[in-house]
Amino acid sequence: MAKDVLLDDLNTQQREAILHCDGPLLVLAGAGSGKTRVITRKFAYLTKKKKLSPGSIFTVTFTNKAAAEMKHRVSQLLDSDEKNLWLGTFHSQCNRILRREITALGYKPDFTVYDDADQSSLIRHILREFNIYEALYKGVVSRISILKSHLITPEEFLAKGDGFSFDEKLGRAYMKYQHELKRCNALDFDDLIMLAVRLFEEHPKVLKKYTSLFEHLLVDEFQDTNRAQYRLMQLLASQHHRISVVGDDDQSIYYFRGADVGNILNFEKDFPKTKIVKLEQNYRSTQKILDVSGSVISQNENRKTKQLWTDRAKGEMVTYSTLQNEEEEAKQVARTIKDLYLKGKFEYSDIAVLYRINLQARAIEDSLREERLPYQVISGISFYQRREIKDIISYMRLISNLEDNVSLRRIINSPPRGIGASTIGKIEQEAKKQGLSMFRTMKSMLKAQSLAVSFKDKIGEFVRIIEKLSQQQFRTAADMLKGIVERTGYLDHLEDDRIQNVLELVAAAEGTPVREFLDRAALASATDNLQEAKAVSLLTLHSAKGLEFPAVFVVGLEEGILPYFKAMDSPREVQEERRLFYVGMTRAKDQLFLSSVRRRRLYSKIQEQEPSRFLKDIPREHCDWVERTCERVLQAATPARTIPKPPKALYIVGCRVKHPSWGIGVVRDCCGEGEETKVTVNFPGVGLKRLAAKLANLEKV
Repeated sequence: MAKDVLLDDLNTQQREAILHCDGPLLVLAGAGSGKTRVITRKFAYLTKKKKLSPGSIFTVTFTNKAAAEMKHRVSQLLDSDEKNLWLGTFHSQCNRILRREITALGYKPDFTVYDDADQSSLIRHILREFNIYEALYKGVVSRISILKSHLITPEEFLAKGDGFSFDEKLGRAYMKYQHELKRCNALDFDDLIMLAVRLFEEHPKVLKKYTSLFEHLLVDEFQDTNRAQYRLMQLLASQHHRISVVGDDDQSIYYFRGADVGNILNFEKDFPKTKIVKLEQNYRSTQKILDVSGSVISQNENRKTKQLWTDRAKGEMVTYSTLQNEEEEAKQVARTIKDLYLKGKFEYSDIAVLYRINLQARAIEDSLREERLPYQVISGISFYQRREIKDIISYMRLISNLEDNVSLRRIINSPPRGIGASTIGKIEQEAKKQGLSMFRTMKSMLKAQSLAVSFKDKIGEFVRIIEKLSQQQFRTAADMLKGIVERTGYLDHLEDDRIQNVLELVAAAEGTPVREFLDRAALASATDNLQEAKAVSLLTLHSAKGLEFPAVFVVGLEEGILPYFKAMDSPREVQEERRLFYVGMTRAKDQLFLSSVRRRRLYSKIQEQEPSRFLKDIPREHCDWVERTCERVLQAATPARTIPKPPKALYIVGCRVKHPSWGIGVVRDCCGEGEETKVTVNFPGVGLKRLAAKLANLEKV
C-alpha cells in the first residue's frame, strides 16, 4: 500500500483532527504537541483529498513568523509556490479584504495603516489639544485598544459605557481619535479587525461574497483571539460552519491585550455539534519537565483538562534554587550556563533566560558580561521602529497619502529645517479652521502668503520636495526610497550605522510594490526577523510564546513578580499569571532551571520577597530544591558597580584549533592574558582539555 505522506507519520489524534472536515472542530493542542503540523497537513489534505482550491481556505494565525512558516510548509506539501493563499495574520488578512471593500465604509482603498508608535503620537497630540495630562497617553492608547477589541465604538462608549467604567475624557479622546483617523484616511491595527466585522455586518452582499469564497476556515492559537476576531470568524463561518480552530486554553496569556480565553472554553456552545480532539502527546519536552509544568497548570479552574505525555526519556530533574538577591541569582545563572557550555551539553544559542518584567534583565546582563558569555536581549523593538527607518517610511506614507498628518508631523523637521513649534501650531490651527490636512493647508498658506518670511522658504522647500515625489510614478518601493534619500538629503545627517540601516531598508524593498511594502512595514513585529545568533537569549515570558530552547532558566519566581503585583487582587488574572509560568516552563526541551531570591531591588528600593505561590503546586519529588546562601548580602548603600571591559581573548570561543596529538577541536573557553592565557578545547573522541596556550602548540584552522 502506498505511503500517504499527509497522514502516515502522524499520531492517532492528529490524524483524527485532519480527517474531520465537514463541521466545526476544536483541537485542544497541548504545548509542543505538533499543532502547526496539524494545521498545515489539514490545509494540504483539504486541497489534495477534498479537492478544495488553495485560495478557498482562510487560514489565520497571530504572528508573521508563524504565518511564514505555515506558508513554507504548505508550499512544500503542495509542491508549488502558492502566492494567492489566504494564509496570514488576522491583521494582514483583514487588511487584504479592506483594500478591496473599504469604500463601502466611506474610506479610500489607499488608506494608511498606523502602527503603535503612530497611534501613540496621534493620541498625545489629541490630549494636548484637550489639555489632558499627557502622561496618561499610554493608558488611553491601551484602553481604546481594549474598547475596539470588544467592538465598542466611541458613540456606544459615550452613550452607556457598555460594561466598562465610564470616563468622559476617555470617550472624548476616543471620539476625536477616530475622527482624525478617518480624516487622514488611516486605520490602526484594531480598526483592521473592527472595520472588517462592521463591513460584514452592515453589508450582507459583501459577507456572502466571502462566505462563498472561503469554503473552510483554519484558526491557529485560537486561545489568543479577542471578541472582534472571534466575531469575524463567526461571520465567515455563518453559512457552512466548516471551521477548525486549534489552541490551548492553558497558554492564553494576552488578557491585557483583550484576548478572551472564554472563546475557546465556549466554542462548542457557539458551534453546536463541534468535534473535540485533544493533542496530548508532547514532542518537545522531557517527562520531568511535563510533570512539573503539569502540576502547576492543573491548579487553574475553568480549563479543558489535558494530560501531556512524551515518548522521550524522563530526562534531568528540574532544579529550583533560592538565593539571597538578584545579583547572586544572576551569578548562578551565568555560572550554570558556562558550565553547560564547557561540558559540551549545549551551545549558547540553545539557552534562554526568561523573566516577567524587563528590569530583571539588568542583573542577568551584568553577570553574563562578567563571565564573558555572548547574549542577545530579545526586546519589543522592531527594525521598522528604529528612528531613521520610521522617518524614511513616514516620507513614503506622506507621499502616498497627503492627508497623513501623523507622518507629516514626524518628518517636517527630519532632517532639521528650523521650522519651530509655534509655526507648526499655526499650521495646525489653520488646518482645523479650513477642514484640510496639514499639507494642503501649508500649500494654501504659501499661496495666500500668510506665513512669516523667515519660514516661507523653509516650508516652501518641504512642500516642493513632497509634491515632486508624490507626482512621480515609482515602479517599486526601492525606487521611491532612493528618490526620498536623494531629494531630502536625509543621509547627510546620520551616523554610519544608521546609514547602513537605511541602505538595508532599500535592499529589502527591491522588487516590492510601494503599497505592499508599506503594509509589510506597518504590520511587522519585533520577532519577525529574529536571527539565530550564537548567544544566550534573554527575553520576557510573554515574548517567549511560540519559541523553544533545549535549556531554559525562569528567574524571579516571587510574589509580586510572578504573579505580578498588579494581578494579585484578581483571581482571573492570577490564573493568567499561572498560565504565563506554564508557558515559560514548557519552552524547555531538555533542562529547566527555576529560581527566586529573598531580597530584590525593585524601583530603587530593596524589598523582602516571598516565594511565588505557584511553587507550592510543584510536588517535591518532581524537582531538586536547592537553597543557596552567601556571605555578602545586597545593602541599600552598595554603590553601582563598574564592569571593566574584558581583555581581548587570544582565541575566540567557537573557533577551531588543531593540536599535534588530538587533532581538530573547538574552543569552549579562553581566559587570562599573554603568557597566562588558558584555553579549554573540546576534542571529538578525546573530550575537554584545559591547556596553557604558550605550551599547547595550537594552530588556528
